[in-house]
Amino acid sequence: MRRGRRAGHDAVVYTRPNPLQWLRYALGGRLPPELHEWVRHDLTDADWRWRELGRVCVQLVIPVVGFAVVPMRADIKGYAIALVVIGALFVGAAYGQDLRDRRLRQHGLAPPSQPHLD
Repeated sequence: MRRGRRAGHDAVVYTRPNPLQWLRYALGGRLPPELHEWVRHDLTDADWRWRELGRVCVQLVIPVVGFAVVPMRADIKGYAIALVVIGALFVGAAYGQDLRDRRLRQHGLAPPSQPHLD
């Protein structure tokens, strides 16, 4: 596990997940308690929405590859992949705050008390 450092006067050192743990986390899994501070940082830092969309893209790999290997016309395959990607990104952006709150509760952390200020 690597150590990370938050910038600023109140610098906090937290443990980062290894690549396998991060992949499990990106696919919706729970991280061990020693990584909960990293989870809090990941889901409440200033650019958490972009990281949420990044996790949605990781989750899209399986259906996109599935459509890519199905034998059908290339244009239909392209439209199907585009529909899945656009739909998933829209849902991730529209419901990002709910997804974040669920993920925080999954790790035993309280969601922000004033979410509209994010």
